[in-house]
Amino acid sequence: MSGSTYGNIFKITTWGESHGKGLGVVVDGCPAGLPLDETFIQGYLNRRRPGGIKYSTPRKESDTVSILSGVLEGRTTGTPISMAVMNESQRSSDYSEIASYYRPGHADYTLDAKYGFRDYRGGGRSSGRETIGRVAGGAVALALLKELGIHITAYAKAIGPVTFNEALFTNSQGHRFAPSWEQIAKSPLYLPDAEASRQAEDYLKEQMAKGDSAGGIIECIISGVPAGIGEPVFDKLDACLAKSILSIGAVKGFEIGSGFACASMEGSRHNDSFQAKEDGSVIKKTNHSGGILGGISDGSDIIFRAAIKPTPSISLLQDTINQSHENLQVSIKGRHDPIIVPRAVVVVEAMAAVALADLLLENMASRMDFVKKFYTLF
Repeated sequence: MSGSTYGNIFKITTWGESHGKGLGVVVDGCPAGLPLDETFIQGYLNRRRPGGIKYSTPRKESDTVSILSGVLEGRTTGTPISMAVMNESQRSSDYSEIASYYRPGHADYTLDAKYGFRDYRGGGRSSGRETIGRVAGGAVALALLKELGIHITAYAKAIGPVTFNEALFTNSQGHRFAPSWEQIAKSPLYLPDAEASRQAEDYLKEQMAKGDSAGGIIECIISGVPAGIGEPVFDKLDACLAKSILSIGAVKGFEIGSGFACASMEGSRHNDSFQAKEDGSVIKKTNHSGGILGGISDGSDIIFRAAIKPTPSISLLQDTINQSHENLQVSIKGRHDPIIVPRAVVVVEAMAAVALADLLLENMASRMDFVKKFYTLF
C-alpha cells in the first residue's frame, strides 16, 4: 500500500490497523531542539480517544502513546520520531459477520476492488483509528508552530441542521476570531455556543433513538501565520490544506474563506481591500480570501471549514450486497460513534498543522536573503 506518507520536508507516515496490535506514526524532518515529550502528545490524543465524550463509541482505549525514537531529554534530536499506541480493547468478533458483505458508506467494497482482500475488523487502515498516527504526528507539528507564535483552533460549527451564532465570534470590524479552548470544551460536541450546543444535543439524541447518525461542519482558524507562506502553483497553501483535510476519511467537503458563498458575490464585495497602518504593517478590511491569496498566506487569519459525513455504521436496516453480489439487508452491530465531528476536531487541527509546518520549512529556501541570513549564523 502506497500513500501513507504526507509532506515534503516535514513528513508523517502513519501505520497500523483498527484491530491490529497497535497504530502509530513516524515523523521525519522535524528540526532538532524542539521541546517535546509524551505528556504533550498525550494531551492531543486524549481529545481523539474513544469514550472521551458521551457521544462517542463505548469502546474503551487509553490510547497511551510511547515515543520510541527521535527525542532525548525532552528535546527532538533531528532524527525520525517514532511513536506507537497499542490497541487494548479489540473485539474483532463484533465484525466477523461483515466479512462476507459490504457495509454501506464504508470502504469495504472499494478496498476489495483495489486489493482483492480487505481487513474487515473495523475497516483496517480505513478505520477512524488510523487518525491516531495523524494526531500524534500533528502534535509534533503543533509544537513546532507554537514556537513560531502560530496557533490553530478548530471546533464544531454545525451539527446536523444546527449552526452556531457567528456573531458571538465576530469583532466590531466584522472580522471573525477563534473561540477560546475553554469556550469550546464547555460543549460535549465542541460547539462553542451554549444554545446551539443544547439544540444540537437534542437533535443528536433523536437520531440515536432512531438508530441513525449525524454529520456536521468543523471550522478551523489559524492565527499568527506571516505573509508569504505557500507556493504559487501546485503547492498552494490552500491546496495543501485541502489535500491534508480531505485525506481524513470522514471529510466530504472543504472550503476556505467565503468558500462556496463567493459564487453569489460580486467582485466589489468579495475583494479584500488592503490598508496600511501607522506602523507600516498591512491589514485587510475584510477576509473573504480566508487569509490566502494566490496560494500564499497574506498575514490574515486563515479560516477554513470541513464537512464531516454522518457515521456510516448505523443500526437501521440498509440495502447492500455480499461478496457474491447478492442483494441483502443489514443492520450494523458493534461499538460506533453516533457522530464523528467532536473527535474529528483535533484531527483537523493536526492535519492543518502538518501541512503548514511542511510549507514553513520549505519557505526557508524561497529567497536568497533568507539563505544568507541562515548561513551567516555559522
